[in-house]
Amino acid sequence: MSNQETQKDQSETEKTRVEENVSEISTENENKEAEAQTKTELTPEERIAGLEAQLTETRDQLLRKAAEFENFRKRMNQEKQNSIEYANQSLLLDIILIIDDFERAIQAGEASTDYMGLLEGIKMIEKRLASQLEVKWGLKRFNSAGEVFDPNLHEAVMMEKSSEISEAVVQEDFQKGYMLKERVIRAAKVKVLMPEGGE
Repeated sequence: MSNQETQKDQSETEKTRVEENVSEISTENENKEAEAQTKTELTPEERIAGLEAQLTETRDQLLRKAAEFENFRKRMNQEKQNSIEYANQSLLLDIILIIDDFERAIQAGEASTDYMGLLEGIKMIEKRLASQLEVKWGLKRFNSAGEVFDPNLHEAVMMEKSSEISEAVVQEDFQKGYMLKERVIRAAKVKVLMPEGGE
């Protein structure tokens, strides 16, 4: 047998051995995969039990979230209710100070016969209250006498004809009007002078 033939035989033997090893490894891997798959495959009862456990856990999570949301909603409603109930607290505290002033004026009036002094004190209290409501709270009293009649601002309770005017004018305020910021919250009750030719 020649050297070449010997090498060829050895080469074929090695090739056969490698192929056998590869085949053996492949078979071993297939066996492992099949074994692993057998382990991961569950019976229908096991799958149902697993799904029921997941469902129970999900339901518990949803119930917890629903309870948290309900508590949050109740808390927000309570805070909103408190805001509504105590919204005027600052305004009322300001008014309490004015009530204190009135009480002092009444006590001073009871102890004295100086009615002009009492009148001046009451005028000062009224001025202070009106100023405080306007500056702090945007409540503005408006005068109407001499102004052009505006049905958005004025409620005519009396009318009189005049030949000296060309358009309706407020002659007299019977009750002052008030605006809260830019909104009329009480129209002034007024006497209106109407042009003689008007309806």
